Amino acid sequence: MASRRKSTSNGSDSSAELGTEIVPGNALRQEGDFLTTAQGVRLPDTDHSLKAGDRGPTLLEDFHLREKITHFDHERIPERVVHARGAAAHGVFESYGTAKKVTKAQFLTKKGQQTQVFVRFSTVLGSRGSADTVRDTRGFAVKFYTDEGTFDLVGNNIPVFFIQDGIKFPDIIHAGKPHPDREIPQAQSAHDTFWDFVSLHTEATHHVMWNMSDRGIPRSYRTMEGFGVHTFRLVNDSGETALVKFHWKPVAGIHSLVWEEAQIAAGVDPDFHRRDLADSIDAGIFPEYELGIQVMPDDGTDSFHGIDLLDPTKIVPEELAPVQLVGKLTLNRNPTNYFAETEQVAFHTGHLVPGIEVTNDPLMQARLFSYLDTQLTRLGGPNFAQLPINRPRCPVNDMFRDGMHQHAVHPGLAPYRPNSIDGDLPRPASAGQGGYVQVPRAIEGPAVRANPASFDDHFSQATMFYRSLTPIEQVHIIEAFTFELGKCYEQAIKERELIVLSKVDTDLCEQVAAGLGLPAPAGEPANDVTTSPALSQVVTEPGPIAGRKIGVFAGAGADLAGIAALRAEAAELGAVVQVIAPVGGVLGRGRTKQIVERTLLTARSIEFDAVVVAGGTAPTNDIKLVLLLQEAFRHCKAIAAWGTGQDILEDAGISLATPGVVLGKKVDEDFTAAMVTALGLHRAWDRAELVMASAVPPAK
Repeated sequence: MASRRKSTSNGSDSSAELGTEIVPGNALRQEGDFLTTAQGVRLPDTDHSLKAGDRGPTLLEDFHLREKITHFDHERIPERVVHARGAAAHGVFESYGTAKKVTKAQFLTKKGQQTQVFVRFSTVLGSRGSADTVRDTRGFAVKFYTDEGTFDLVGNNIPVFFIQDGIKFPDIIHAGKPHPDREIPQAQSAHDTFWDFVSLHTEATHHVMWNMSDRGIPRSYRTMEGFGVHTFRLVNDSGETALVKFHWKPVAGIHSLVWEEAQIAAGVDPDFHRRDLADSIDAGIFPEYELGIQVMPDDGTDSFHGIDLLDPTKIVPEELAPVQLVGKLTLNRNPTNYFAETEQVAFHTGHLVPGIEVTNDPLMQARLFSYLDTQLTRLGGPNFAQLPINRPRCPVNDMFRDGMHQHAVHPGLAPYRPNSIDGDLPRPASAGQGGYVQVPRAIEGPAVRANPASFDDHFSQATMFYRSLTPIEQVHIIEAFTFELGKCYEQAIKERELIVLSKVDTDLCEQVAAGLGLPAPAGEPANDVTTSPALSQVVTEPGPIAGRKIGVFAGAGADLAGIAALRAEAAELGAVVQVIAPVGGVLGRGRTKQIVERTLLTARSIEFDAVVVAGGTAPTNDIKLVLLLQEAFRHCKAIAAWGTGQDILEDAGISLATPGVVLGKKVDEDFTAAMVTALGLHRAWDRAELVMASAVPPAK
């Protein structure tokens, strides 16, 4: 019977009538105008259970009641043990075609080839209900739906990890999670068990330095680097191999919050990062990242310039192996349903395509088992790859049968090989036919529980990281250590961690010790490390301002034409202007009228990258305005005013002569250019010494 098709809200055709052919394996969408059971039976009522009389007992035969309640009882799947708090987006990856010399992976070798992707960002320690802006490592997981199969690049925003061997992964996570007696503190490492572990396992020192740096509190997912963490092996068409590390470079630049901002956001807007990601995509300001690779020779040593490439606590400085850009990722669509996509997406480091192989990194080897095992429990069985968000975008014929949540309708009678009943199908594919054939390599050695001697250096790269940062970034690390260790109750843990820091940098150790009121132990930090300027986030040249948000305070008598001009200039560069006023509504009339997007009651400094006071605005004594301006000023954000708006800045106690304060008589080319420059620098760090009081007593 022919079926009539109607358009769904997303513009695609959907089968809405009885008799429509259902093709096995297709993604089935919820559709149709009538409420039904899960079996498609149309329902006349979902508000009343079936009873014996209107005041009688409920009847067991009410199959809709039982189905509805049973499904509700099982709406929640076990949340991820780690990376439970996540946000995600769909996008596209476009290859530059520059990786052809090192890999045969088609999605990387063909210039201009586009591959659909799904990306999930996350924190590590917190539960699903925790805050976005806690100090933590962030997950940066990318699912590539390639023509050759699914490839998952499951990484973090920090290029190293706490441990060298995956057998200790449960230990570091148990240590970082809330204490088991009270289930606090949530989503943070500022407690005894975490610092007990890392002070005893000094291989964690390098990662701890990154976590205590500004990298631990990114400004947004749009301004966060990503790393594959491990060393991978790439194989080209000729069978030649190279060792690589993967990098994601955000086009918007690398920026972070300051600590007070992160704390305010956790209370005022715990969804700060996921809101920013979704709002940016909705506004058409698509987050972009370039994929880069560091290429090292695969000469059998698994090392490069003395760096053990199988040690996940080590990086290869970009000055030794430059990052070569091979493609661009653009996130351009938000998920339709959080549970179906963001929550049910299943990543696995073992999802590889021809041309990309793993190495003997002992952390990576453990992940190859752990991720699959996790999905079996969390998603209820072995068929999680059939969920729409996990489904490959290429033909699948796996001969797997049955199991929980089996959605595929397998044809044929012989799920085994070889067979004569089904024409000996499906058949294996050779390397020339696109089969995944690993490069042969010798594997030998005694069975031991041990690490190579090169894994024993736990401090030199931590020293390199710290000394590569600018003074303001170093101050932030000192304050972070002082805060976190100050939250520990056990004195022995604080003292032990100070011994660790004494092996990283003497000044770092002394200042943290002073903040804790403890003596600084003597140490022997490395003095011959080569610094890597690429590790610093502080920029000296203005970067792009796309996605930045400018708050403009305006009130009675404000220069609305000036606001309109600033809004237009910002829009040209991809930035957003939002008007803040004492009350909501609309300011003015006609062509220059301005909609009030925020009031002083609903606005807080954390959501703006710059705060501007419009000329002509009537003075106000509202303490909320003073707080907003002073917070932005204290956090070293760009502050601006034109005309009489300067008076309001001075009334708030803001010195007009300090760095990062932009002034003008009106909104003209000079004023907007100065604003763009201040925004492009992210923060006026020259102001920091004046406004950001250190938590550490000055050195004597």
